[in-house]
Amino acid sequence: MKIITMKKIYSIAIIALASTFSTLKMYSQDSTQAQLKARAKITEVQAREIASAKVPTGVIKTAELEEENGKLIYSFDISSPGTANITEIAVDAITGAVVGDSIETPKDQAKEVKEDMAAEEKVKAQSKKY
Repeated sequence: MKIITMKKIYSIAIIALASTFSTLKMYSQDSTQAQLKARAKITEVQAREIASAKVPTGVIKTAELEEENGKLIYSFDISSPGTANITEIAVDAITGAVVGDSIETPKDQAKEVKEDMAAEEKVKAQSKKY
């Protein structure tokens, strides 16, 4: 007969708890996206067409449905031939209007990646507290 020590029980409980929080976080992110999609009045396909019309020679590299400054938007990063810059087009997910149009240089892009990573680390640190 094996004897299970308190240390082993504690370790198993910690692993189970961490697994549960990880699953809840993934569920939360999925449900949040589902909630955002349910609120959108236009589809991502429609928003892509609108964004592509603004940069007809470009290729959409990333697409994201998000709430930004109180507005539900589709955000598209579009690369164009002959430049390292990215054009970011924001399309209102309710009206289909273009609500943002900006150029990001490689330096801007690197800064954005760094900020996104820092925000992700902050979320991870918060989830570890629980």
